[in-house]
Amino acid sequence: MIDDFFRQFNLFSEEEVDKLTRLFERKTINKNELFLKEGEKCKEIAFIESGIFRTYYISEDGKDVTYCFRFPNDLLASYSSFISNEPSVENIQAISDASVLIIRKKDLEEFGKDNLNWIKFLKIIAEQEYIGLEKRFFELQRDNASQRYATLTEKYPNYIQDIPLYHLASYLGITQRHLSRIRNNVSF
Repeated sequence: MIDDFFRQFNLFSEEEVDKLTRLFERKTINKNELFLKEGEKCKEIAFIESGIFRTYYISEDGKDVTYCFRFPNDLLASYSSFISNEPSVENIQAISDASVLIIRKKDLEEFGKDNLNWIKFLKIIAEQEYIGLEKRFFELQRDNASQRYATLTEKYPNYIQDIPLYHLASYLGITQRHLSRIRNNVSF
């Protein structure tokens, strides 16, 4: 899976893909376990082989607010903490048992040293993260909860049933009761 992930960018030679993927270590993360806790520095990136993760923060009034989900074949990290070397302001939690491949920041930096293709890859990833953030922003500003739910179910039909309703409601910015009404009106 991870080999195909890097090949899809058409940037790396087979030798580079092989060298890069050998830097990853497999790790199992149990349901509800944190990949990263608020206040810690993000020093590694994970490639999700299986499982679902959520990114959340605790609001000033003590609410647990989910604002991102990550699924198999996604990269997982506190991106701003990883690039700034500052403590994370978010928590990343497995919401199902998961298997990930981990690579440490220092290993990535060593691999990427003087590698123009790696710099291009990082640019592509940064652009994808920005576009994803912009889409999420516009979704929250423009779409109602039913539309946001429909978008999520269209993009991730195989995973939506595995997300606990309270996390899904938080992500959509609605109550669980409202989510139940939306789900009752949706036919698949």
